[in-house]
Amino acid sequence: MDFIKDPHKIEEKSMEIIERKIRGFTFTPRQKPIVKRVVHATGDSSYAAMLAFSPQAVEAALSALLANEPIYCDVEMVRTGLSRLGLQQLGIKPVCLIHDLEIKKEAKKRGITRAMAAMEHAVRECPDGGIFVIGNAPTSLFHLLRAVDEGRAKPALVIGVPVGFVGAAEAKELLTAYSLPWITVRGEKGGSPVAAAIVNALVNLALESKEARA
Repeated sequence: MDFIKDPHKIEEKSMEIIERKIRGFTFTPRQKPIVKRVVHATGDSSYAAMLAFSPQAVEAALSALLANEPIYCDVEMVRTGLSRLGLQQLGIKPVCLIHDLEIKKEAKKRGITRAMAAMEHAVRECPDGGIFVIGNAPTSLFHLLRAVDEGRAKPALVIGVPVGFVGAAEAKELLTAYSLPWITVRGEKGGSPVAAAIVNALVNLALESKEARA
């Protein structure tokens, strides 16, 4: 059996196929690489119809990345999927607090999820700015939006793509009502690979922008 073995050619061919599959959608030139990366990561072109961006979301993301603002991930699966090299080049070390011992103690004491306790700590640590990436826990997104309502958080960007049948679609739909910059996937689909793919696409765009300025 003959097949493509060169990884660069495999990705190049994949992107050509994806380009054809998402033809007809009206994404901006900066949104399209993000959509293509998500479709590539999931093997599911239906994401093109579900991905949604607030006005200026990509621009806000690039400004935050180029300013070395922190990235907070709801679960380790998101952080593990991020491009280490790309983030190193931007001088950013992503943070995930869900397995921190103090977070576990606080969650148990208060009778809340660890994701909620971790988000509460992240908001205290970064009340103004920061990129908050939620790929797994709807409770984390709900908690962040409550902090926004209460004036305790003003994120530079929220990537809210939790997956699941309990609260995920509702949390993401709620996010779309906010005037802050956000990127989401409508409905039940999403997850850590989608969240990581969005961040990695944004990192690539930020590095291209940085190189163009040099």
